[in-house]
Amino acid sequence: MRRGRTGCDGGMLVTRPIRVLISKIGLDGHDRGAKLIVRNLRDAGMAVIYTGLFQTPAATVYSALQEDVDVLGVSVLSAAHMSIMPEVVRLCRAVGIADTPVVVGGIVPEQDHRLLKDAGIAGVFNPGTPTKTIIESITLLAQERRGRRDANQAAPDLTTATGLARAITLLTDGHEDRLGALPEPVGPAIRIGVTGSPGVGKSTLIGRLARDLRARGRRVAVIAIDPTSPLTGGSLLGDRLRMMPAEPDDGMFVRSLSSAGEAGGLAPKTAEIAQLLEAAGFEMILIETVGAGQNDVAVRNVADHVLLLLMPSAGDAVQFTKAGVVEIATGFVVNKADLPGADKTIKDLRYALDDDRPIWPVNSLRGEGLEPLCEWIEQTRQRS
Repeated sequence: MRRGRTGCDGGMLVTRPIRVLISKIGLDGHDRGAKLIVRNLRDAGMAVIYTGLFQTPAATVYSALQEDVDVLGVSVLSAAHMSIMPEVVRLCRAVGIADTPVVVGGIVPEQDHRLLKDAGIAGVFNPGTPTKTIIESITLLAQERRGRRDANQAAPDLTTATGLARAITLLTDGHEDRLGALPEPVGPAIRIGVTGSPGVGKSTLIGRLARDLRARGRRVAVIAIDPTSPLTGGSLLGDRLRMMPAEPDDGMFVRSLSSAGEAGGLAPKTAEIAQLLEAAGFEMILIETVGAGQNDVAVRNVADHVLLLLMPSAGDAVQFTKAGVVEIATGFVVNKADLPGADKTIKDLRYALDDDRPIWPVNSLRGEGLEPLCEWIEQTRQRS
């Protein structure tokens, strides 16, 4: 289905929105403040990766590494800032992203501000800190980091997670000429596009699929695309929180992208990023589109196969016969198949199709019904 493998040719410089990762570390279970900051940063035109509640320092830092963020922000409300934040800084240094500024927000006593800054924290924000101040501070830190990065002209090493993350950033910024020669993939790789309407469960399905494929010993990479605001240019990249393993895993790589005005449910340079992931040795590339409509079919140009995710009562036989995304699907996944209407949806879909394309009923949240789908992916990869 894929129309050739797009090479990493030269291109025009792209001005990329500031990338910020916000993580809620600790066990207090409250993220209202973190979500407010996420929305404010998004509305300021930033690309914000939100990893959700109950994160560990290790998982947070590894997410920041893969996403190659300009600033790593941590929200703490559990009065554990003096133990959590120095550990985050230590881990950043250990994995090779010491140049990524780390900031913290929460109820941090004034007397601890200097101690945190001495430990390497670049910014400390309390509940009373004006939003304008937070945005300006993060913007300045991001600009300083990009300046340091731009001074390094060395080609990134794709055999390391740090190098791969940096290579993707160079590619999206239009600096393909700084990537150097790409190694050939060590074995057969397969690209699976996963598309469907908003809220149908694409991220949850991909997270479960990735974990199951990892259990089979496969190296899995995910390109997760979310929409860009047409008003501010910002984006909330929230798919990662449904995909992240509990602990860092070198065999699973997730990169979140914003659509940046790209039509068809993709992000700019999706095909080239998939090529980088293959060159880095990932055998299975899962590409999640933006919540798609009937005419969002661009994923067929970058994937070997396309899975269309549906929900019970999502349509009838006439709806499934219409042109568009149903036509390009290699297979169909009926998610939340325990809900009423699932059997009818499968029956209507089978009646509408004039071929033997597979249909899998699953419950992604519970991890039910995924084994046949994983087996199909394995067999399809071997035939590619």
